[in-house]
This record gives sequence, C-alpha cells and structure tokens, in this order.
Amino acid sequence: MLGRAMCEDALTKNRDLSFKLTVIVRQLRNRFDQSVAKLGITRSQWALIAVVMRHPGATQRTIAEKLEISEAAAGRLIDRLCADGYLERQPRADDRRAYSVCLTDKAQPHLSVLTNIAKENDEQVYAGLSEAELDQLSALLDTIYSNVTR
Repeated sequence: MLGRAMCEDALTKNRDLSFKLTVIVRQLRNRFDQSVAKLGITRSQWALIAVVMRHPGATQRTIAEKLEISEAAAGRLIDRLCADGYLERQPRADDRRAYSVCLTDKAQPHLSVLTNIAKENDEQVYAGLSEAELDQLSALLDTIYSNVTR
C-alpha cells in the first residue's frame, strides 16, 4: 500500500509540474504580447524576425525548422513581414528554387527596441536566480524538451 501512495504522490507532483509549466508559458506569452502590442508586431512575427536576425539569409525551410512550425505557416509570416517591409526574399545562387530571407533597413530600428523589451522581460522573469541555478534550470528543461520531442 505504501508503494502505491508513493506512486500517486509522484504522479501528482508530475501533474503539478506540468500545470506550472503550462501556466508559466502562457504568462510569458501574455507578458511579451502586452510589451510589444504598441509596436504592432505579434509574438509570432517577432520570433520570425529574431530567427532571421540570428540566421541572416536563412531559407523558409530553415526558419520553419527553427520555429518548429510548418513551412506553409512560416511562408505566411514571411509574406506578411515582406508586405510590411521588414523582410525581403532574395534569390539564392546555390538553388534557384529557394530564397534567402533577409531583414530590411526598415526592420533595423525595431530590432533594438524588441531586443530591449525581451531583455527587460527576461530580467523580471529570472530575477533572484543565480547563474548556477539558471544553468541547472536550462539543463533540466533540455531534458524535458528531449523527452517531449522524442
């Protein structure tokens, strides 16, 4: 009987952790959405811009992989950001069927603002955690990520 109670306690703890992660993710999204609402850029658009900023000239396929979304969804976001003047598609010399996605000059002023907003949010979210605790949290989340993506 004692073994069964311990198993039920472990299941309850796991459910509580999963619930906390779900709430935290929702709160992080809401906080960021509120922070960037005045800029007229959605979280999805900012995430795509951030990928292009980190991987200049990435293809739509690469962007979709980095964001873990379909190529069609990435294409729609890229189309929207191209129409708004933040991104442009450029032909690739190595593959005539693919295009490199690049930031435009219009995007540049927004990058520092968005980066500062993200930094401020990060400082608030991770306040009170040491570097060692952040490293440990990162390692634990890597393990959970690996488990859920298997």
